[in-house]
Formats: sequence, C-alpha cells, structure tokens
Amino acid sequence: MTLPLFLTFLAASAAAASTGFLFKPGAWYVGLNKPTWTPPNWAFPVVWTTLYLFSSYAATRVAVLPGNSQALAFWAMQIAFNTLWTPVFFGAHRMLTALLVMAGLLVAVVGMLVTFWALDTVAGLLIVPYLAWLVVAAALNLWVWRFNPRQG
Repeated sequence: MTLPLFLTFLAASAAAASTGFLFKPGAWYVGLNKPTWTPPNWAFPVVWTTLYLFSSYAATRVAVLPGNSQALAFWAMQIAFNTLWTPVFFGAHRMLTALLVMAGLLVAVVGMLVTFWALDTVAGLLIVPYLAWLVVAAALNLWVWRFNPRQG
C-alpha cells in the first residue's frame, strides 16, 4: 500500500463526510416519525468513519492492480452519490429524491464490491460492511419517507 494513494482516497471520503457537518439532521429530523430500529445517533459517525477507512484502504489495494478501471469508476460513482445524499435529505428535506440517490449509491457499491472482489478478495471483503450499512440506511430512508408524507 502506498500512503499517498491511501490519503488521496481518504481525502475524497473526508470531502463526502464534510456534508454531514454542513447539513446536520437538526430539529427537522428529530421531529420525524422514525422506526424503533433506527440506529442511535452516536452510531452514524462511528460507522461512517469506519466505512470510509475500509473503502479507502480497499480502493488503495485495487488502484495498484492491472485491470482496475471499472472498479475505480465504481469507487468514484459511489463517493459522488454518497456526497449527494446528505444535502438532499438533510439540507433540502427531499426524502424521495434522497431515496433515489440512495438507489444509485447501492448500485455503485454493489458494482464496487463485485469488481473489487474480482481483483482482490480482501478489498472486496472490506466493502461488505458498507453494503450492509447501506441496506439499513436505504430501509430507514424508505420508512421515513413513507411514514412522514408531509415532511418531505
């Protein structure tokens, strides 16, 4: 692993994460009807930090391998959708639009998992928790949109 390459992927992830500081959940989110299985607030920064580290490390492993073009394109696609979701959901309060962004993010992460795995099994395995978390996040986004029809 080359440290500069890892730090480059991590910087892109930090840029995506910064939208969480710019568009905080706030009173609007607190007032939404949410399912009982909603993760506690403290879990979100812990999980996302871990996922960004895993994703950056996995991308670093893949970036030095031949035949990595499609895998890195999926990485770029997922970080773009990831960056977009927070301002759409928390900033614009557009829950359905955020759900569509989440669908794009899921497609990108599935593509990333498959292409990373084909190049480097460890890199693929590092993406599995990301996909699992996104399934929970998508279900939460869907539930909140469905049960808060006047809020979005």
